[in-house]
Amino acid sequence: MRTSWLIAVFVVLLAVVPTARFSGYHLFQMTMVVVYAVAILGLAILTGINGQISLGHGAFYAIGAYTTAILMNSWDVPYWLTLPISALVCAGVGFLVGLPALRLGGLYLALTTFALAVAIPQILKHKLFEDWTGGVQGLVIDKPDAPFGLPLNTDQWLYLFTLGVAVVLYIFAINLTSGRIGRAMRAVRDHAVAAEAMGINLAMLKTRTFAVSAMYTGVAGSLGAIAVAFVAPDSFSVFLSITFFVGLVAGGAASIGGTIVGAVFIEFVPNLADKVSKAAPGAVYGVILIAMMFLMPQGAGGFLHGLWRRVVRLGGK
Repeated sequence: MRTSWLIAVFVVLLAVVPTARFSGYHLFQMTMVVVYAVAILGLAILTGINGQISLGHGAFYAIGAYTTAILMNSWDVPYWLTLPISALVCAGVGFLVGLPALRLGGLYLALTTFALAVAIPQILKHKLFEDWTGGVQGLVIDKPDAPFGLPLNTDQWLYLFTLGVAVVLYIFAINLTSGRIGRAMRAVRDHAVAAEAMGINLAMLKTRTFAVSAMYTGVAGSLGAIAVAFVAPDSFSVFLSITFFVGLVAGGAASIGGTIVGAVFIEFVPNLADKVSKAAPGAVYGVILIAMMFLMPQGAGGFLHGLWRRVVRLGGK
């Protein structure tokens, strides 16, 4: 039932938003909401479902973005073909980064991933990779036009394309986390020793989960690069990883649907805070975040799930 509702919401957005009289800027914002939702979904699979804390997913977002930018800029690879390539690259990097997770856990793993997020922008600026990455100046790529002569402008097509990719990724994530593998992930999160005693291969499950999580966030980075049409190392600072983590907590760490709410939060609340106070937008943002955590300690996803259970309970009486 949850899967059907989620798909229905996506279909409604797919049909309504591009045909409405949205400006190009507002369509861009909606596109970035979808991009951030996919990125946070990758983090939710790792942290919320499997229990491995990561503060460095901005690094995978950057790798995905640069993979797409380099392929499009240097080899004229079509934008849609860069997505599976980016997915494979980020999954491979995620698998390698996930290997320390076999020995590390909790805060130690969080610090390891945080170090990765700090290092990636510096690596992208290094002169050894400057011919590919563009160094400090970054790379500019062209936004794609709508194919097959469709009567859509660039912003409308990018929104549709991004949303279509997101629908596929969300369906895959829901099937993954609601099946046998998802139950194994939750078992490891709740009690690793008991899970291992039941025959779950902890090493394989953790590294594969890290790979899938990195793949999701990397694809989001590719979509983000295509939407923004520009990548630069300073765009992927460690603050990006913290922003994804804030979105995860705001939406509900273990909630698949809550990742959409988290994406809306990190896209629009900073703008709202800036409108409330030009002098101290960060303080306003912090107050809003604290208030949200106080009112919804399990995030928006947990709050909505609890509200739905109450409605069903009242309906059954």
